Amino acid sequence: MNSLRRLALVTLAAIAPATMLVACAADSRKGYAFGTGFPADVKSVSVPIFRNASTSPGVEVDVTEAIIKELQRAGGMTISNATGADTTLSGVITDVRMRSLSVRSGTGLVQELAYQITVDFDWKDERTGKLLTSRRDFVATDTFVPATGVGERIDTGRLAATSRLARDLVNELRGSW
Repeated sequence: MNSLRRLALVTLAAIAPATMLVACAADSRKGYAFGTGFPADVKSVSVPIFRNASTSPGVEVDVTEAIIKELQRAGGMTISNATGADTTLSGVITDVRMRSLSVRSGTGLVQELAYQITVDFDWKDERTGKLLTSRRDFVATDTFVPATGVGERIDTGRLAATSRLARDLVNELRGSW
């Protein structure tokens, strides 16, 4: 019986990777997939600095840099200049705001804040002129704690929100076409 069990385990170990290969080769919008999730014919993207229509100066540079880094991390496309790229990802930061999430009882001082960034973006195929993805009012929010004891700076919330925005936006590009 021991040798039969061992044979079953060895067989299972041998066929499990092949089964996972078949299961993982599905459409990325329906689960796991090999590859980047971007269109196969898109090899490069240009990401000009997002326009800033908010009242928060400098956030456009942070957002654009975070998106470029996230695209590089995701792989599958190279970041290129505007004239040589297959596609262009452009956007406008429409709003940046902070919302109070909690206050300290007794003093009424803010305990926790949410940093929220709202953007509109378009991902366009420069070879065909086709709009691959377009979103309005795309929001990313992250929290920070400026309260005494923790004392996180606003920059902590801003960095966390821009990183979240970049991750969510790149994921949106992967699944939307």
